[in-house]
Amino acid sequence: MEVSQTNRLASPPPVPAAQAADAKGEISSDFETFLRMLTVQMQNQDPLNPVESSDFAVQLATFSGVEQAVLTNDLLKQMTAQVNGSSLADMANWVGKEARAPAAANFIGDPITITPNPQSNADRAEIIVRNASGVEVERFPVPVAAGPVTWDGLADSGFPHPLGLYTFEVASMSGEELLDQSQVEIYSTVTEVRSQGGQTVLILEGGSEIGTDQVTALRAPTA
Repeated sequence: MEVSQTNRLASPPPVPAAQAADAKGEISSDFETFLRMLTVQMQNQDPLNPVESSDFAVQLATFSGVEQAVLTNDLLKQMTAQVNGSSLADMANWVGKEARAPAAANFIGDPITITPNPQSNADRAEIIVRNASGVEVERFPVPVAAGPVTWDGLADSGFPHPLGLYTFEVASMSGEELLDQSQVEIYSTVTEVRSQGGQTVLILEGGSEIGTDQVTALRAPTA
């Protein structure tokens, strides 16, 4: 008696990561197709060299695991979207208030109040002012004790600096040694709360952006 030979069932190829997102709409129909394929192959397998039942079980479990992974990822995405939406709604009342953070200040011609915090072991400190391009435009000494300092925005010539964004750094010195140099926190008005890359960010007056985790204080707008 002549017995026709058929190939043993091979393991299904792994699903590429780039196709995982597109698989969610097709995985159910693919699973039914996979079951029909297994049934046909079982009916036409070589009776002298049958496929082990354990092989079928492994392949079914593998396919089912992929299906569950896709469904789990979809559920996590939905939960993340809900959390982000909730965060935006909860933080909507931040718009119009002033947040304190190490961010750029929007100079519109009025003096800007900054709050440097020099190192406690420093014997002198100075403020470094940089424009939006990061170029140093001014440097002036400040007391070592922490406290608010007002920057009038005037250059050495007596004329105001150009309008725009400026950052402030405090340099803590001990003799000629630089102990620390870090950006100073300032108060800026929050103009927008936005979701970016799964995180909630604040858009400040002038267009600078900060993460909500950078905010150390929040207050009502000052007159």
